[in-house]
Amino acid sequence: MKQLFILTLTIGIAVLGASAQLALPRESTRQEITQSVGDAKISIAYNRPNSKGRVLWGCTSTDVVPKGGVTYDCLVPNGQVWRTGANEATVFETTADLMVNGEKLPKGKYALFSIPDKDEWTVIFNKTWDQWGSFNYDSKQDALRVKVKPSSGEMFETMSITVDDVTSTAANVAVRWEKVVVPFRIDVGDISGRFVNDVRRRMSIEAAQLATFVIGQKATSRYSEVLSLLDQAIAANETFGNLSAKARLLAEMGRVPEAISTGERAVTVGKAATPAANTAGFERTLAAWKSKK
Repeated sequence: MKQLFILTLTIGIAVLGASAQLALPRESTRQEITQSVGDAKISIAYNRPNSKGRVLWGCTSTDVVPKGGVTYDCLVPNGQVWRTGANEATVFETTADLMVNGEKLPKGKYALFSIPDKDEWTVIFNKTWDQWGSFNYDSKQDALRVKVKPSSGEMFETMSITVDDVTSTAANVAVRWEKVVVPFRIDVGDISGRFVNDVRRRMSIEAAQLATFVIGQKATSRYSEVLSLLDQAIAANETFGNLSAKARLLAEMGRVPEAISTGERAVTVGKAATPAANTAGFERTLAAWKSKK
């Protein structure tokens, strides 16, 4: 019985070890912040080291990428890529394209690295976001680099990243540690233009879908109303989808010559689109109309 108990206990410990890892608290605590800026959601995840009286800044290293096991004269040397935090690389994510200090950053997930210097810092958005520190940093994976001017601020014992001065289209991001502040500005650009384009796109798709539905239902009493909606969608955004839907509806209404001319325009627009529309099926329908003309 005793041997059975020990065997059971051993198996139980092995199963626990295989199914879960012990999550011990870290000295550099993790923080995740999110902020809406216009139609974008900005997320930053990083680990927050404390200064603990250490020399953080001021020395210079010839090692652009830090070497494991090497102790430098300060914690964050000038000229060396810093993970902008502790432990894993800091992760910066945006759900929409941004301008960072006037430079375009496509929507996506990035490691946020930085290179300090006496008068100017380089802030880096690197495509390899899932990595430990900056020991494997590869500049070929940089999506964007911007130059920023550091400034002096109030004392921050614990490193902090803040998103401040948020407006409907922009915000200021700042890395703060000890008395050093490293700021950069993010801007989501012309939100109203994107909304207008999105509404146009939806109008086009929905009008074409509605036309297909009423044709399928033979809802002849709604044909003129849907034709008017298609005309509005085409005026806002001419596409193969809404033009071919209008052509089919005109044919259903017995207005075949108009259906043919609208269909020919649909094929032209579809083939010129990027990527080109698949017009083959509709062209066969168009040829059938022409044969009965």
